[in-house]
Formats: sequence, C-alpha cells, structure tokens
Amino acid sequence: MGRVAVRLAEPDQLVSTVDLDDRAQRPRLVHPGGVEQGRIGERDRGDSDVRDGVGFHIHVRLLSSWRPSTHKLTSGSMAVNRCWVGVVMSEAVKSAERTVRILEVLANSPTRLTISQLQERMGYPRSSLHALVRTLRELKWVEADETGTAFGVGPHALLSGTAYLDRDPALRYALECLEDLRADIGYTIHYARRDEAHIIYLASRESRDSVRMVSRVGRRLPAHLTALGQALLAGLTRDEVEAILPADLESFTPRTITARDALMAELDEVRTRGWAFEREQGSAGVACVATAVDYRIPATDAISCSMPAHLADGEELDRVAKAVVTHTQRLAATLRREGIR
Repeated sequence: MGRVAVRLAEPDQLVSTVDLDDRAQRPRLVHPGGVEQGRIGERDRGDSDVRDGVGFHIHVRLLSSWRPSTHKLTSGSMAVNRCWVGVVMSEAVKSAERTVRILEVLANSPTRLTISQLQERMGYPRSSLHALVRTLRELKWVEADETGTAFGVGPHALLSGTAYLDRDPALRYALECLEDLRADIGYTIHYARRDEAHIIYLASRESRDSVRMVSRVGRRLPAHLTALGQALLAGLTRDEVEAILPADLESFTPRTITARDALMAELDEVRTRGWAFEREQGSAGVACVATAVDYRIPATDAISCSMPAHLADGEELDRVAKAVVTHTQRLAATLRREGIR
C-alpha cells in the first residue's frame, strides 16, 4: 500500500491523503478527523503534491462504482502503477458547467453584472470568471457595456432559445389556441412550461389594448406565485411539490403566498376547482386564471389569462375561467390526437 497527498476542491482549501491498496485495488480517502469521502477528478492547476507521467492530475472521491486505470501517479519518490479511478469531473466538464451557470445568472439579472457581482453571486474564482466571460464575449454569448466592465447575455444566446421554440412540436398548436382564446375573451394569454420550481413563458398573445412593450417569452418566474405554476404544481403530489420547492418561497408582492401550508391549501383548491387563480401575487394590479394542458402526465404546460385585478370577480371571472378551461381542454385533445408527448 502507498499513500499520496492530494488537494481537494479549490486551491488552498483542504489537503488530505489517499491510501492506494494494490490488493483491494481501490483508493481510500482519509480526511482529517477520519471522515472518508471526496472525489477522483482533475486536480486544480498550481498544486504540486501529486502528478503523473501523462499530465493527468488527480482529486480523490469515494464513489459507488470504480473502473481500472493504468495512470502512473508519483509523489516524491513513491510511484503507484495501478489504482482505481472513479467517474471523474474533468476540468473541461467543470468549465462547461460554470459557463452555463454564468449565462443563467446573467439571463436572470435585470441589469448587467460586473465580475465582482458575478463572483459574489456564484462564488467562483475571479480568474475563472474572467477567462470564461472573455470566451463568451468572443463567441457573442455575452456582451459588455460601453466601459467593458459590466456584462449581460449577447445576441447568440437568443439563437439557442429560438431554436428550442422552433423545434417544439406542441407550440404550433398552442399558438393557434392562444389566438382563439384571446379573440374569445379579449385579455392577454400566456403559454408556459414548468422547469422544476419555476415556469418559463414559451408564448404570449397580448390583449388588443395592452401597453406592454416587452414580451414575456423566455422569462422564468417562481411557480408558486403564478397561476400557471400553481396549475402545474397542483398536478403533483404534496411530496413531489415539497421535493422541488426551495427552502424559502420568494415574494414579489405583499399578496404572494410564502407559507408552505398556505400554498398546499391553495393547490388543494386548484385541484377541486379545476383551474388556478391568483390575484396580485406576481404583479400588482394583475389577476390570472390558468389551467394545465393535460397531454402529458404529469402536465408540464399550462395556459393562463391575465386581466386587470379589479375586473377579476363575479360573472367576469366565471366567464374567463370557463373559456380558459374549454380552450385548454381542446388543445390537450388535439395534442394527444396528434401523438405529441
């Protein structure tokens, strides 16, 4: 058996050791304090305590499955010609994940962000952020302001989003439904898809007298504070809802439901009523009615109608809810008939 020192995670954090047992053919990571855990993956640059003959640097992590490796590891004068290497997260994979996270943070920010602000929100090293943002700028996925110090998503990010919409088989039928529903009731209509504990707007048709200048398409909102999201959460069990909700429910207005028990009670009402209704939970002065498009189980998509909050009452609310349910059921039947899942 040999023992080598390895550095875990980011540079200057934890240094530990790994036992390499040729008989067991499995490395055992020993943390200070005796806790056995960690990972095998690429070691951060700048560390010099472990190296190998082909330039593959090693972290160690206990995993459920292992595969043989013939990489030669050396530490000082000790050499180990065979060890077991688990499924690895290489530097390239880590960089790819960070790149996507940067784009998500920039996309969700209402303003452009500096490197310092990105680091504060994401916790990544400044050197990594500088390099990744520079590459994203060169590829036009990120653009900078006139000072070159604050960044937002660039024009090529739009290409990916529009490609998703262009290839969605349900959306063509959904757009026809939105047009018909808007003509029927006169208000703004939305089509959205659940993304874990959020909903993403895929299509909108504004009311004829709307003054909104910016489309909601591509926007992502917490599911718990939208009628669209509540309609979709109601299709899940309580345990399934609990599993995807964040620890704290974000509040957009004083009317937003932020207590879990209150949200669960609201979802029970949605199941009983057959449609979701929220008044000024996401936006002041706006009420929404929504129902799920049941062509998948559980439903992933929903349609909503946004209307002035002061009109969402009595016969007008009943009229809108009936129209939303009728048109949505018709769309679900069409999608099932066309074999779209």
